[in-house]
This record gives sequence, structure tokens and C-alpha cells, in this order.
Amino acid sequence: MKNQLKHFLLFAVLVVLGTVTAVAQATLKGKVMDAETHEPLIGATVMVKGSAEGTVTDTDGNFTLKVKDGKVMLVFSYVGYNELSRNVKAVGRNVDLGTIALTPDAIGLSEVSVIASIIKSDRQTPIPISNVKLATIEEKVGNLEFPELLKSTPSVYVTRESGGYGDSRINMRGFDSLNLGILINGVPINGMENGKVYWSNWSGLSDVSQFIQVQRGLGASALGLSSVGGTMNMVTKSTEAQRGGSAYIGIGNDGFRKYSVSVSTGLMDNGWAVTLMGALNTGDGYVKGTNYEGWTYFGNISKIINEHHKLSLTAFGAPQWHNQRATKHYIEDYKNSPDGGRFSNSYGYLNGELTGGAYGYNYYHKPQVSLNHYWTINENSSLTTSLYASMASGGGRRVRGNCSNWLAIDNNSGRPYEDTKLTAGGLLDYDAVLAANASNPNGSQAIFTNAVNDHDWYGVLSSYKNRITEKFTFTGGFDGRYYKGYHKEVIDNLLGGAYYIPGSKHLDYESPNVILKEGDIVQYHSVGEIVWAGLFAQAEYSTDKWSSFLSASITNESYRYHDKGGNVDGKKISDFYHFQPWSVKAGYNYKFNRNHNVFVNGGYFTRAPFFNSVFPNNNVSANADAPYEKIMTFELGYGFNNEYFNVALNGYYTRWMDKSTRRRVGQEYANITGLDAIHMGVELEATYKPVKTFELKGMFSLGDWKWADDVHFTIYDEASKPIGTYDAYVKDVHVGNSAQLTAALSASWEVFKGLKLNADYNFAGKNYADFDPSNRTSKSDAGIDSWKMPNFYTIDLGLSYRFDLCKGLKAVIYSNVYNLTNTCYVADATDGATHDWDSALVFYGFGRTWSTGFKVMF
Repeated sequence: MKNQLKHFLLFAVLVVLGTVTAVAQATLKGKVMDAETHEPLIGATVMVKGSAEGTVTDTDGNFTLKVKDGKVMLVFSYVGYNELSRNVKAVGRNVDLGTIALTPDAIGLSEVSVIASIIKSDRQTPIPISNVKLATIEEKVGNLEFPELLKSTPSVYVTRESGGYGDSRINMRGFDSLNLGILINGVPINGMENGKVYWSNWSGLSDVSQFIQVQRGLGASALGLSSVGGTMNMVTKSTEAQRGGSAYIGIGNDGFRKYSVSVSTGLMDNGWAVTLMGALNTGDGYVKGTNYEGWTYFGNISKIINEHHKLSLTAFGAPQWHNQRATKHYIEDYKNSPDGGRFSNSYGYLNGELTGGAYGYNYYHKPQVSLNHYWTINENSSLTTSLYASMASGGGRRVRGNCSNWLAIDNNSGRPYEDTKLTAGGLLDYDAVLAANASNPNGSQAIFTNAVNDHDWYGVLSSYKNRITEKFTFTGGFDGRYYKGYHKEVIDNLLGGAYYIPGSKHLDYESPNVILKEGDIVQYHSVGEIVWAGLFAQAEYSTDKWSSFLSASITNESYRYHDKGGNVDGKKISDFYHFQPWSVKAGYNYKFNRNHNVFVNGGYFTRAPFFNSVFPNNNVSANADAPYEKIMTFELGYGFNNEYFNVALNGYYTRWMDKSTRRRVGQEYANITGLDAIHMGVELEATYKPVKTFELKGMFSLGDWKWADDVHFTIYDEASKPIGTYDAYVKDVHVGNSAQLTAALSASWEVFKGLKLNADYNFAGKNYADFDPSNRTSKSDAGIDSWKMPNFYTIDLGLSYRFDLCKGLKAVIYSNVYNLTNTCYVADATDGATHDWDSALVFYGFGRTWSTGFKVMF
């Protein structure tokens, strides 16, 4: 079936290429650029006033547009820039309008809408931001994970962690995705129950994104987001593109294959526009035993009803499955393995097919659909509303039963248990397990289950903006969400046995000796319910010299737990528990002249405890007194820019009080509350462009992130029973899991028209291993840092060549080599008992990898 799907997609690509016809040449052409930086504006809109005729600029800022003979007025617009109109006389001939320069909107702070939630110019903003544009995404992504596109951003650290498809993680200023605001088209995607973002759910974003913006620190979003470290917003491609499409085929290391095809009607005379896209990624994986298959689909239908109203319907999804490495390992074990940094021992072959063991397999599909309404009320005010829904399904593999260790690896050592069944080659021995289960009179003693985490999530975002005066703008809105998460373990494979008896692990509605088959529920069965309603407001005031903003938000978050598999005192559904977090933030920017500016911003906000902290025992018994997390932060920055050079320098200080976290400790879990941390540092980012064809970028960031106090915590077993309470001695220990010293240097050179070379150098240092609370319970550990991982650097090279394939067809070739020098480095680590490399458990980063691709555009 898999091969048939691949062949079908290839056939579709060939059909599209074979049936396309040349698009009629435009009468009008030109290039839209930023008036200050002279950079091309990608996706700028060019419309004929009073009609639905129009187009958008391409990746070089160029546009072509066919119009009727006569005089027309063209309107040029771009998010965050002042609109420009120009009268054009077109009478039976081609007209080259040359360069159209748009100036940044004087209200540079404003979010154009909740849906976009991006800032197109940072010249007037008291916020450190970094942007990744469509051209960079296309040139560099290859077979990288999507978050890796941001690894040259100050204070950002990205790794592929376990090495499975979509298993990347990203940290910003020392904060993980739980504490970042992650959005797609302005819609938040952080998990409602725990704040996490699993990138495997969004692995297709690189295929459909036209823009990524990172706002470090507070950011300009008026929403009540959990953005302690910053905000990331991925803006997907729009239907407002020229008529046509593309087909792509790519290959890379370790069996990587990628196929994609997209088509777009462009904006038609009747005001409708449609874009469709589909892609397939498949491969064996760099790490042993991590083969995968991921699909992507994207569709957008837009309708310009009139000059005041526009509707846009977007659907996006990335169903995938992948095998993954289940645990970190000792450095010694990597060195002793012929696979080196690719080593994994959490898989085997079941009936001839590569199969991951416990925690060694994941599958998920999280489609998201949104209907956006843009209402231009008048020239000064607008209302933008998004209705969205996400219905997710999927889970990860577990092994259960009296002999579950047969197919498991010890998370505390990365090594097999004494009773783990292994082949002579050191892989999981499924044949031995099948035989043992089949011969056991009490049914299967080791089975596969799927830890299922489905959910239904519905939301509405609405933002009203009014430019009350030339200098004063008000923005306010509503953020409403309703969420239900469905959690259970379902028997997936009895592995040779006829049935399974749960014994003491039975659910409340089962007897201990019940006979269970594939598809039955085991271990736990619960529902998490969240009702969310938030209000936000932002006021902005701007003059030629300075600009400022003040924003506030308040939210009511209500949690309820449904324990279908158990009860406490006969109670299966908890009461609703209500929390009201709030935020206030303000910023000020002063421009000395057109080249120099300084800014300052600060804020204080509270964050409701996560759902898992309110129900730490995974039942209806709640910790109603779970503390709010409190965050205080401020920043100071300076900027310089001219035609050739721009630089941004800023410093930040963040104090995080009463942090809560849930950590896995071997086979148990620790709920830790009351943590305080201080994150402070400096960030530098610069770009030098002496000529149009050459650009040099650099960044440097240095942080000092430490835990501020010792805490008490309780450890629970997998049945959510408390094991004991301990003290964790973490005061003055550096925050782990993210490099506190990073630097990057990137060069881009267009050797001649169409041929472009890229080179990227990335350095990471001052990176401490993540700590395990169970290794911090002795007073002798007080003040001792986690193991400091060795510094490392990587070099990436890229090439792209654009050319005309034939009349009406353009093509581009991409080729990339990542980690050119094949640097061997530790990317992730968990601290060990002796706080050194000998006791640490680690993941190595990827060695040298490569990809190349061919794209045809029509």
C-alpha cells in the first residue's frame, strides 16, 4: 500500500507537469521593496483598485499583472507597511514600473491582526525579533527538522533529541516549549493540559510556511500566552498567489525521499482563490531503527466579498508514524557500539518488519481547520475573527504485562534489564516473546499498548483595531477555547498470546481476572476538560521620534477531570477548578534619527498552574491550592541601521517564581512546584549587505540562567500512588538542556543570476546537562553544577540554482550539506550521580547529512 501511494503521488506530479500550459504574459511588471532596507517584500499584494484583479510578489519581490487597456490605479500593500497607490496608463503594451518602495507603517508596534500576529519591521518596536523568510526556508530546509531553521537565532538552542522524525525540541533563553508561545497564523498550538508542543504533529510546516517570526521575551502579542521565553509564529502560505503551482522531488541521506505538489488558481476575477498542496516524506532515519513516513496536506480557499470583507478557510494536517530511540545512553556505550552516535537498542524485527519497543514508536494526526473573517470597517478600524478547530488522534507505544521488561530498556541506564530478551546482535528478540506468550497458560505476559492522547479543541479569536488618531491606536479582543483531552491505553498487539489479564492494573469497570483482547482499554482511562475565556487590550502611541505601548490581559481557565477508569470516594468527575491569570506589559522606543534607536520594555504576569499540577495524582483528587507561576521581566536594547548595515543589541532579565514542572524519574514521576529561576543575558544580531548579491549575518548571545532556591517534591509511581517526599538541592545550579552561549555566522552570495551559495557556522557552549531530581536529594549536591557538556560547532553549506526550463516553466535545484566537518558532539544530556561525562546519559547530535531537490514551477 505504501509503495502504491508513492507511485500515485509521483504520477500526479508528472500529470501536472504534462498538462500545464504557459500563463499569459503580464502587461504590468515591477518589483516591490522595503524603502529603508531595500529588501524585496515577499507576498506583497498588488491590486487594481475597484476590482478583484490582482496578484502578489514572488520570492524576489517581483510581480506581473495583466490588466485591460486603459488607465488603472494600482494599490500596493503589505503587512506592517503604508499602502501606496499609483496611476498607470496601459494601452496595448508592456509597462515596467521599476521599483515600488513601501515605507514601514509608523505604528510599527501593532499586530495587524490576531490571525497574522506578526511584525514586519522592527525599526520602531521595543521588542527583539528575528525573521525567517520563504526563500530561506526553501533554500535550507532540505531534510532538516522545522525548528532547526531557527538555530542561528540569538538565545535559541535546537536539537533533534532522540533522533526520530519530528522529535526535535527548541529552547529560547533557556525556556522550553512549555514556556514559549507557539502559534500558527496567530492561533496558539501549545498543549492545553501541559503547554508542550510535539513537533512531529507539525512536521509538515516547512512545506507550507512562508514566514517564521521569533519575538524573544515578552513579544508584542496581546494574547495571554505562556511566552516566558518568547513567541514563535509560523505564517502559512496564502491563496493570494499567482496562478500556477509547483512539483518537487528530493533525496537525501539514509533513504530520505520527499515528493510534493501544489497548485493555485491565483486571485480570480470573481474574487475567489484556491490553493492546494500535498507532500510525502519517508526515510530510514539517521539513528538506527528510526524509519518513518509523514504526509502533509494544505488547502486554502479565500473569497474577497467586497472592499470591506474577506473570508479565508484554511485546513492543514501532517499525519505521520515513526519509530524512535526510547532512551539516552552512556557515552561509553556509544563508543563501544559500531553505530557510534547512531546507536539505538530499542528496536527489533517483528515478522520481518522493523519494530520499536517500549517508547519506541509514535503515530499522530492533528488536523487544524480555521475560518478567518477580515472586516475593514473603515479606513481607521478593522475587526479580524478566526473560528478554528483541531481534532487530534494518536499515541505512543508502551509495553505492559507481568514481563514487560522483556521488551523494554532501563531509562535510568539506557541498558537492557536483566530479563530483556535480546537477539545475538543485541536487538529486541520478538520471536522469543511471541513463543513465550503463546505457550503461557495465563495469556500474554508482555503486550504492546498505545498510550492514546486524542483531543477535541475548538476556539475563537477576535481582535478589534481602531486607529483613533494619527498617533494613537487601540487594539482589543477575545480569546475563547474549549478543550477535551481523551487519555487511555489501548491494547495494540498481544504478541502471540490469545488474551491479556490485567490483574492489579485493572480499571474500575473491570474485574482483576477479566479477559482482554486487542482494542480493549488497560492501565488508565480519563478525560481532561478545559474551558478558557480571555480578554486582551493594547494601546499604542507613536510619533516621528518615539513610540510606546501598554497592554494587559486577563483569562479565566477552568479545569475538570473525568476518571473513567477509577474513582476517589465513589467520585468519577471532579468539580471545576478556576484560575484567573493576568498580564501587564509596556514598552518604549526612541529614534534618535533614521539610523539609531533605543528601546526598553517590561512586564509582569501570572500563569495558572498546568492541568497536570492541579490533578497531580491523575484522578479527581485536586490540588486546588496549586500556586500561580509569576514572571517579572524587562529588556533594554539598541538598534542601528542604514542601507548596508544593521545591528540589534539587547539585554534581558527574567525572574520566574513558583515554577511547576512534572518530570519522569525512571518509571516514576515527580511533581515539582515552587521553583524560582533567574534568566539574564545579552543578545547581538547584525546584518551586512555591501552589495545586492552578497549578505553576511552574525549573532552572539550569552546567558546566565540559574535556579534560585531549593524545593520539596513528591514522587509518584505509574499508578499515581505517592512514593515519598524529598528535598531537591538545586539552588545556584545552572539551568540545563540549553546552550547559554551561542554564536552564528552566515554568508549568502548570488554568484551570478540564479546561482546562490549559502554557508552557516553555528557554535554552542556553556551547556549544562538537564538534572534529575532523584540525583539532587543529598546535601552534598548543594551548589554543584550539572555536567557541563563540551562546546561544539557545525558548518552547513547550501547551493541553489534557478533557471528557465522552457516557456512558462521555471525550475530550481537545491543542494545542502549539514555538519560538513562531521563534528561529533553531545547535543542532549541528563545529569548523572557524579555530575560528569561518565555518569551522564546523552544523545549525540547528527553527523554529516545531505539532501538535494529539484523543483519545477509553472
